Formats: sequence, structure tokens, C-alpha cells
Amino acid sequence: MSKVILRQEKVTIPTYEISEYDKNPMFLEKRVYQGSSGRVYPHPVCEGVSDVKTDKEYNAIFLENDYILVMILPEIGGKIQRLYDKTNGYDAVYYNEVIKPALVGLAGPWVSGGIEFNWPQHHRPSTFDPTDYTIEENADGSVTVWVGETEKMFHTKGMAGFTVYPDKAYLEIKGQVYNPTDRPQTFLWWANPAVAVNDYTQSIFPPDVHAVMDHGKRAVSKFPIADGEYYKVNYAPGTDISRYKNIPVPTSYMAYHSDFNFIGNYDYEKQAGLLHIADHHVSPGKKQWTWGNGDFGKAWDRNLTDENGPYIELMTGMFTDNQPDFTFLKPYEEKSFVQYFMPYKAVGEISNASTDVAVNMTISDDKVDLVFYTPSGINTEVELTADGETIYSGTLNLKTSEVFETSVNADTVNKKVVCTIKKDGKEILSCTPVKTSEPVPSPAEEIPEPEKLETTEKLFLAATHLEQYRHATYSPEPYYLEGLKRDASDIRLNNGYGKYLYNKGRFEESIKYFNAAIKSSTWKNPNPYDCEPYYNLGLALKMTGKTDKAFDAFYKAVWDGNMQDKAFYQLSCIAAGRGDYEEALGYIEKSLVRGLHNLKGRLLKTALLRLMGRIDDAIAFANETVKIDALDHGARYELYKLTGDGLDTVKALMRDDNHNYVELALGYKNAYLNEEAAAVLSLAANDNEPMAHYYKFALTGDKAELEKAENSSSLYCFPNRIEDIEVLQYAVDNDGNYAAYYLGNLFYDKLRWEESVALWQSCADKINLPTVYRNLSLAYYNKMNDADKARASMEKAFSMDKTDARVFFELDQLYKVLNLSLAERLDSMNANADLLEKRDDLYTEYITLLNLNGEYENAYNRIMNHNFHPWEGGEGKIPAQYRIALMNMAKTADKAKAIELLEKALVYPYNLGEGKLIGNLDNDIYYMLGTLYEDKEKSEEAYKLAARGDFALTSAMYYNDQPPEMMYYAAMAIKELGDSKTANERFDAFIDYANSHMNDDIKIEYFAVSLPDFLIYEADLNKKNTVHCLYMASLGYLGKGDKEKAKEYAKKGLELDKCHAGLTDILKKVN
Repeated sequence: MSKVILRQEKVTIPTYEISEYDKNPMFLEKRVYQGSSGRVYPHPVCEGVSDVKTDKEYNAIFLENDYILVMILPEIGGKIQRLYDKTNGYDAVYYNEVIKPALVGLAGPWVSGGIEFNWPQHHRPSTFDPTDYTIEENADGSVTVWVGETEKMFHTKGMAGFTVYPDKAYLEIKGQVYNPTDRPQTFLWWANPAVAVNDYTQSIFPPDVHAVMDHGKRAVSKFPIADGEYYKVNYAPGTDISRYKNIPVPTSYMAYHSDFNFIGNYDYEKQAGLLHIADHHVSPGKKQWTWGNGDFGKAWDRNLTDENGPYIELMTGMFTDNQPDFTFLKPYEEKSFVQYFMPYKAVGEISNASTDVAVNMTISDDKVDLVFYTPSGINTEVELTADGETIYSGTLNLKTSEVFETSVNADTVNKKVVCTIKKDGKEILSCTPVKTSEPVPSPAEEIPEPEKLETTEKLFLAATHLEQYRHATYSPEPYYLEGLKRDASDIRLNNGYGKYLYNKGRFEESIKYFNAAIKSSTWKNPNPYDCEPYYNLGLALKMTGKTDKAFDAFYKAVWDGNMQDKAFYQLSCIAAGRGDYEEALGYIEKSLVRGLHNLKGRLLKTALLRLMGRIDDAIAFANETVKIDALDHGARYELYKLTGDGLDTVKALMRDDNHNYVELALGYKNAYLNEEAAAVLSLAANDNEPMAHYYKFALTGDKAELEKAENSSSLYCFPNRIEDIEVLQYAVDNDGNYAAYYLGNLFYDKLRWEESVALWQSCADKINLPTVYRNLSLAYYNKMNDADKARASMEKAFSMDKTDARVFFELDQLYKVLNLSLAERLDSMNANADLLEKRDDLYTEYITLLNLNGEYENAYNRIMNHNFHPWEGGEGKIPAQYRIALMNMAKTADKAKAIELLEKALVYPYNLGEGKLIGNLDNDIYYMLGTLYEDKEKSEEAYKLAARGDFALTSAMYYNDQPPEMMYYAAMAIKELGDSKTANERFDAFIDYANSHMNDDIKIEYFAVSLPDFLIYEADLNKKNTVHCLYMASLGYLGKGDKEKAKEYAKKGLELDKCHAGLTDILKKVN
């Protein structure tokens, strides 16, 4: 085939639609997601998935040659939907034939299968959103499809170019990430191929991978043979965890280290697999994730597909080796890389691989077996040596996708065997058995509290790390402030804290710290080694309108070569704003010498050339930019301005997304080219979104634009750019009431809650928007500790829109943290019954209250008539209520019926959306069965089942932690089996734990990986701990038969938490 076949066509895929995204902004300061921050703002959140499958059309792009077929879906994150090996009929990546979202993504919907591209974090916030895309048909017959976006959280740009060549059996992916902002950002890039798994599949990690690590490197296991505990599973004495069939629970592991360039997966029954190839110097990340092969994992398989069965994720990290593991992207910096995905066959476990050839070398005492596969056709020499002596040599002449096998008889005992493949005398690949004596690494350690760090350097490094890794629960600010308390002159701490403040939009405050850094760095001379503080000072001065002083600071910054690309760009912007286009052009030329791929700089140069009348030069330069970045909006727009042609191309590329138009307009506004910026915004497709109009008002002073902005829909208007602050403040200063609401949202996201409250209070009675009162309630409770105001404000928000199920759920959560009684909460729920089934979390809360109220049959019937969709990491809530309902129904049934109900409680029905973890031992149910079975052997067997499990008392914060009541029933079963001593020791341990930990100061674990709940009111962790300890003590006394003490502690606990199910149950037992 001389040319790749390209097809764009509408395809129909059975789809489970998602619910509408919620209209309320989500300020989730301490939500943990995939080991780092789970903040979602400015993204709206979707928390519902339909149970009805309908046919839906998608725009699909197909690339095909004689060997492979690639299917791309730009409308779903630009993902690779299919990579199909035509030579053997094998789907090299998991082909999911339905679009069935589940609540796995940062903002909700996520679909399994294909290859997903995660950046600047994992999972990508916009994984379910449409992307920009364009297609290039290349001179060599290959075709490249570019997909990408400028994301909305940090405003960095990422793109991937998928290329299929006529004569290659692999997919090439060129990645580019670019930071168009004026300050450092961080990113990771994990390509996420799913592969189908079964009892015959194996993850093929390189032979030098002897240890794997969990998220954040918080836990370590040997690999491939695990022999200890990992994810609460004991793999002793030795279990091969490269095999899906051996992993029963959800499990992540990432290679500790490898010097090889591949990772793969292989199906030994189908004799086919997938390989990823990339230079390990930029692609250290090699990861496997599985839901596990147990009941829990199978439930998630059902949530994500109809017919296509289980899969694993075989993730590949560029510039990252862990999740989280973020790399800095400096202002205007681009990073690029290449990675390859290729089907392979017949080779089995890989010894080494490249895009030329994959090799399996198997050595026995008297024989070496070799298998070769090529995805690109090769004509090479092969040499096999044992201790340097040649034992085989020959020619390897294979066409694309062909396999060659041979066996060499030779004595290899205690000899180093090396297979070398050469082309034109140059080695292109070699392999030899890897023997490592390297010790298994230790897990990472958490960062101590600021006061406990010994040096200011460590405080600076700690603060930097927390910012870089977007830590969910630790703030960098206390580390900066502690360091500056010890040494107010420290250059790095001043510069770092200044940047921290700048990122929060606290521009004026940041100036003090940049000046302090400069003062220290110029202690003995005016020419410091590092001029970054001058650059940062220039930014802050520019943002506060002091452009002349900013110009001086930027000019000093260019004395440092490391600052020249960004500082000369800023000088060019200021000169352009003065109308000095020739001078501005000189500066931008110098900037581009140091940063040729600075797209903001290239846009400015093109615009300057156009404004100076150098049209041909501008066109040529814009076309060069398109070659650098096929998705660059600025170059395409400038070509339209320069030629009068191509507006349809610009609009198609920008997808009628106002976010893209504002981002482009900022490229002009930052250089004070306000008319140019306004012209861009006049093309924005959606005339009913506020921000474009606010920007036009700021740029032109046209009050009609302010009026349009104020009258536009507020739906999903969640501004977060630091550039938005000036624009919205200008509108507020001109009586923009909705602008005050939007600016309040932005400030709250930037942790500037005092200003948010003032803004929201100023506009609350002037705009008819319940969200303002809802937002005020958050601030009153979480920041001001004013429960009365919080309640009044949230009740007013709900009264303004009694159809908003999200706000009603939040109101109930407020009632819960305010410790309203069961009766009050139930009355509120029943009065709004039409809302209850609109949200799974709300309905689960209602069912919980029904169980607490003794309405067990009602709760059970409601559970069985509803399909639930759990959040990943937030499992366990509705199965707990299912069990509670059946167990309590059993208590009032006759013996036969009770046994039937309890046995039913052991199996989760599919509509719960969840399966059972192997650590869930149902101790309580088996204990109850033990008391009911009349047959002594059956009773004893039930008690033995009830007595299982480790006895490890903890805070029980996570869904897979062992609940204390299960350990209580295990002890009760041990007592029934005749071991009263052990049982009483355990009951005493409950009491001792409670007394020892009652007054602990509780914090969310530093290495927490997943706390996904969208609970907007911050829980009092110390109060929760106190209740938990009172529950522990009450269980201990109950087990010892001291009902009065059990009752005393239960009552104390219920005073603090009136709706605690366990304590309520104890009171029922002792009364």
C-alpha cells in the first residue's frame, strides 16, 4: 500500500447518555483524586448516567493500511477508540462496543477502552469532552490526525498527533505540551491503553523491573513475584502479579525503574498482544491498573461495558514515573516526545523491543530459543554469543508483521548469552538475561509539619513539592511562611512565596516578596546569577498597571539567559502597547531566538508584521507556525486576517467554544492590542456566555457589552484565569452585579474567601440567583464557623429553586453536620420526595435515614427498584444499607425466613452497581446465621466464617477499611467457638483504642489516594474521631456484657452524631 486510507464518517455507537452537568460551582479544596488534588473548578460536574441505551452518532476518523486499522473519536477526548490488527483479527487495545460512562473521571463521566490521553493530570479533566482536531495527509503517504485542547484549569495546551504509515504495523503518536501562561505550570502525560484480559493474559514489563510502587510511592511490592501484602492482599509465599488472574482487588502498580523502552501485554491463548515503545529517558512511566478479578471488579466491568468483559489499563508515562508525579513546564515552554503503540504476535514474553523488531529469547541449559517479530520490515544480521563466543549468526529478512522462530543448540550453563541485531553493521537492538541484586526500594515518606523541618532549604523544597504535585490536603503556604519567619531574606522562599501569591491573583502583595528576593540577590553586586525574581516582579507590576516599572524589571531579567525568552516577550508586549511596533518586533525576535516554539510570541510577531504592513512576511511566518503546531488558533486566525480566507477553518478548529476565543483574545490583550482582541471576541459563537462580553467591555468601554454580559446566561460561567480578575473587577466597578458573583467564584477558588463573601453579599439581593446564597453558605460554615448563617443562607438558596436536587442534597448534608435529628431530616426528605431519586447520593442518604428509622422493608424495596451508579473510590454506601435492611428484616422474621434474608444479604444484586471486595467477610451476617442454624455443624461453620479477618483497629476512613462492627462480630463468633479469652482481649482492645485515641488531632492521610465525595461542607475530623472512639468503646463494653457502659458511651456518641447507625443499633440492643 503506497498511501494510508483516510475515512471520516458518522458512526453509530450504542450509548448510555449522561445527565446534565450541575449548574453549581464545585469548590472542593480537600478532595483527593488519584493521589493529588481532586479540585474540579472551573469544570462543572456530572453525577448521573442513564440506564437506557440509545444509538448515537459520532464523528469518527479511520486510518488504515494493510496491517492495522485505527479509529479516533475527537468528540470523546480525542481518544483512540480502536487499534485493530488486520493480520490476525486481534484488537490490540480493548475495543468497547458501547459508550457506557461511569463516575470515574475527575468531573464524573469516563469511558473504558481504547487509548485515553491524560494530561495535565490523571484522569484528564476533559476526558469526556470534544477536542480540537485537524488532519494532515503527508507526502510519504502517511496520514496524521492531530487532536488537542487548551485546558480550562491551568490553561496549558496539549496535543497528540496520530500517524499511520503505509508500510508500518504501528501507530506513532507525537505529543506536544505547551505552557502559554506567564508562570510555571506542572503536568504529567499518561497514555492509557486498555487491553482485554483473561486467565491467559500477562502484563509484559521489562526484565529489569524488580519492584513496583503504588500511587505516590506510598507502598512497594516485589515484581513480578509479590511475596508480601499489597493493597491489603497477602501474596505470600509468592504470587505472579503480572497475571490478571492473580489479582483479586483494585490494584495499581508502577515500575520503580527500567532502562528498557517497552511495556506490553500478551494473550497466550490468542498468541497476540500490544507493545508500547518510547525512549525510557522521557518515558519512565510503566503502569498497570486493574479493577481486580473478584466480584468487586466484575461489577465495575458491568458498569463500563455490556458485552466486552474485563480489561486492564497498561499506562505509559511521559515525563512522569508515578501518579502523581508532575514535571514543571516553564512559561511559554514546549515539551515534545514520540511514543508508539503496536500490535505484536507469536513472540510471547518480550526480552527487548523497538519499532524495528520485538524479540523473545528463552534460554535453557542446552538450547536458546529465539522468536522475532517486526512491525516495519527488516533486513538485518543476527548474532548470538555465549561468553563472547558466537554460537549463531544469520540474516533476518522479514516483511512487515512477519514472525521468525529458531532454536540454537548450545551449552549455556553459567554463560552470558547475548543476542545482537545489527543493520549495516550498527547495533539496533540487543538482549541478554537481566540479573539484579538491587534492593527493593523503601516507600516514600510524608512531609513533616513545617515546624519540624530542620532547615529553610527543606521548607522551600517542601513548599515547592506540594505545589508541583498539587497536593490535595497539605498547603504550601505554611511552609513558605515558616521559612520566611526563620529567614526573611531567603531568596528562594521570597521568590517562591511571591509566585504563590501571584498565582492567587494577589499581585500587589507579591511585589513585596519579589523585591525582597532581589534585595538579597543583589547584596554585593547588581548582577545576580538568577534573574527570575526580576521577571516575576515585572509580571506583578504589569498586572497592577505599573507598566513602566514592569518594563525596567523585565529588561533587567534579560541579563539572565534563562529569562530571555519570556522577558523579551514581555518587553515586546509593553512596546506594542506603546505603539512602538518596530521596537516590539526587535524584542520578540530576541525572545524567539531563545524559544522558537513560543506560540504566544509567534502570534505577537505575526500580528506586528501585519500591523507594520509586512504582509508577505507575516503570511510566511504564520505558515511556519502551523507547521510547528497544526492546532494553533492564533496562526490560523492571523492567516484569515492576512488573506481574507479561512474563517470557516478557524471556526471549525475552535469548535464554537467561547473558551477558545477568550484564550486567543488574551494573546492580543496581553500585548495591549485591544482592538485586535475585541475583533477576535466579536467572532465568538455563543452570544449568551458572559465572559466574552465582559472582556469586550474591558477592552472597549462599551456599556452595551456590560449589559450583554449581565444579561447572559450564568450557567457554567466559572472564571478562573488570573487575567479574568481585572476584567471582572472593572465590571464590578461599573455596577456589574453578576460580575460580582463571578469574581466571588474566582476568588473562592483562589482561597480568597473574605473577598468572595463581600462580593457575594453585595450582589445577593440584586440578582435572582440561588447559587449566590448557596455559595455564601459554604463560606459561612467552612470559613467563618457560623452555622446559623450557613443554614439560613442554604435554606434561602433552596427556597428560590425547589427543583435543584443538588442544592437539596447539600442542604441535607448541612443538616447532617449540624446534627439535626433523624425526624427533622426525614421530614425534610419526605417533603421533597420528588427530588430523591434524581441523585444517587441523595437517594442513598434517604434510604440510610429510613433504615435508621426502622423502616427496613421500605428501604429494601426502594433499593431494589433503583439502579445505582457509584463513584470510583466512594463505594460501599448503598451495599451497607442493603445489608442493614435485610439483617434487620431477618430479626423480626421466623427462623427459616430470617436465614433466607441473611443469605440473600451475602450477595449484592447487580442494580447496586457494586461488587464485594474479598476483604468484606460479612462477619455480622455469618454470626447471625450461626445463632439461627439448628444444625450444630452448620452453626459452627457459620461462626468460623464470622471469626475470620485481621484484628486491626483503625480510624476506618476509606471504603476498603475494616469497619469496627465487623471486628466486633468476629470477636463474638470467637467467643461462641469457645475462646472467651481471645474474645475478651479483643473487646478490651476496643476500649483501650477508644481511650487512647479519643483526643487525637486527625488529619487526612498525606498519601490518601481517593476521597472522591463531592461533599461541600468540611467535616470536623476530630469530632468524627471522637464519635468513632465512643462507638469503639461501646462495642467493647457490649461484647464484655456491660450494657450500662455500652449504653453510656453510645448515648455520648449520639449526642455528637444523632444519625450514627452503629450507635443507634447498640442502643436498640441494650434497651
